[in-house]
Amino acid sequence: MTKIDGYNQQILRILEKDGRIANTELAEQIGLSPSACLRRVQELEKSGLIKGYKAVVDPEKLGVGFIAYVAVGLTEHSTPSQLAFEQALQDVDEIKECHNVTGPYEYLLRIETKDLHTFKALHADVLGSISQVRTITTHVVMDSPKDTRQ
Repeated sequence: MTKIDGYNQQILRILEKDGRIANTELAEQIGLSPSACLRRVQELEKSGLIKGYKAVVDPEKLGVGFIAYVAVGLTEHSTPSQLAFEQALQDVDEIKECHNVTGPYEYLLRIETKDLHTFKALHADVLGSISQVRTITTHVVMDSPKDTRQ
């Protein structure tokens, strides 16, 4: 297991903000030689602490004008019911996140669509057609003053 010391914490913090930072710049920021820094980054990747790198895309420029968090309650609390629900969502591109949560409902979904009309169709034709779904509660995102995914 990789030790998370002060250097590794700094590396992770910087890479979370800028996964494309040059190794030499990263090494300079944390006070290590480039070779020592690269070894640490490679070890963090190998251990699975760094799962990957991705591009952060501007949803508005992709035509996304509507974002909602949708709480879904299931008809029963069994493992087969949960697995069936989760499987039904796998190919729905507009569902960006699916979290199994505690509380008054079983799932919290993050959904991005072109507009309210498109969301309404997804709500009725996708979520509304899944037999395991008992309740659907929608929370429309009006603004995101803090979003660490970006």
